[in-house]
Amino acid sequence: MTDLKTLDDAISVSGQISPGDLPALKAQGFSTVISNRPDGEEPGQPAAAEIEAAAAEAGLDFIHIPVAGGQFTQDGVERFRAALEGADGKVLAFCRSGMRSTAMWALASAGRRPAPELVGIAAQAGYDISGLTPYLTARA
Repeated sequence: MTDLKTLDDAISVSGQISPGDLPALKAQGFSTVISNRPDGEEPGQPAAAEIEAAAAEAGLDFIHIPVAGGQFTQDGVERFRAALEGADGKVLAFCRSGMRSTAMWALASAGRRPAPELVGIAAQAGYDISGLTPYLTARA
């Protein structure tokens, strides 16, 4: 399984996961998996439907909120926020590297936490989202 990066007690992010990773995620206390990766982005990438089926088999909720080319939509951010708020346990959000999922978390958390805090948490996890600062501040 790819390296998980914890952003806070409720959410971790990672790069691409495989269907075989889902039982281990369940064993680690995750309840929900959010995919921010569009299908077909890279050859050999598991389809969202494959991961969704494996998640269901493992007893995990699965939500697909694809983000293509850094296009963060208001609808996507709201769906991400609702997924976090509705989760009955820890959430793992994934994309190719974890960067888009981290950005989605920050955008969904804007207004609830100060922009510098969100940027700092992302940096501690290895993701530079400082370019989102104006958006994070505007959403406050």
